[in-house]
Amino acid sequence: MCTAFVSIEPASSVPVLLAAVRDEYTDRRWLPPGRHWPNLPDIAGGLDLDAGGTWLAVASGGRLGAEPVAACLLNGLGRTAVPQRRLSRGELPLIAASGRTVARDSLERHDPFHLIVARPSGVHVVSWNGTSMEDTTLSAGLSVVLNDGLDSQADGGACPSHIRATMTARLAHFRARLQAVARPEPTAGPPDEVWGEWLPIARGDGLPVDDPAALIRRLESPGGRGWGSVSLSMVALARGRVRYDFGAVSGSGPSLRIVLEPVSINESGRFSPPARMGALGT
Repeated sequence: MCTAFVSIEPASSVPVLLAAVRDEYTDRRWLPPGRHWPNLPDIAGGLDLDAGGTWLAVASGGRLGAEPVAACLLNGLGRTAVPQRRLSRGELPLIAASGRTVARDSLERHDPFHLIVARPSGVHVVSWNGTSMEDTTLSAGLSVVLNDGLDSQADGGACPSHIRATMTARLAHFRARLQAVARPEPTAGPPDEVWGEWLPIARGDGLPVDDPAALIRRLESPGGRGWGSVSLSMVALARGRVRYDFGAVSGSGPSLRIVLEPVSINESGRFSPPARMGALGT
């Protein structure tokens, strides 16, 4: 159950904040954010080594003088694509971050998804449930996107009751917690300082991994594979600049840890990966 929090405050010096937790099989191979696509040098994102795409892409906009963009993908609920024609959803954040629009005639080749496309000037969410698409512009304030959609309102078909209950509990807990603390305006400085009270909440808010509302989780699937939270991304979008912090989830059991590091942008507006991060999930 991936989860993304979007805060929009048009009057702020940093109008848009995005915090996203990626949940996945823990043995799925991936690399941390970097410029993994030579034909898209202004885009950084983690690389899914199994399918070649990403779950979150950030375009600096600096070299081209365009607005920075962050595009975040969550799996959705609904009718899946025909296996023989299926395309990887991991291409969708790259399409959106490069300023293109997802082609409507290709939607049926993708499994259900929610794609958050964020710019300093505004944020919208494209949702596909296998039969129909919705494109929703977010209002000012805090929005939460889960696998069952924006504020858990998507009608994507049957969902197991225990999963629905988990998403409902997570939404209620973390919406209230983030709304109760000061909204940060991240600029320069260490992540632990610039993200203020948002960071310990996004790291899990101290909830045990088996709590129904837990944001950072570790479980074992029915087939015996490990599943749970594998990374946290936090992005701040302002006019003319972007801040991108990333951390992998490490440890096991109740000792899970997330250490955020900035994904730096050099003078040309291009990205370089976190200095101390190598390959993860291999």
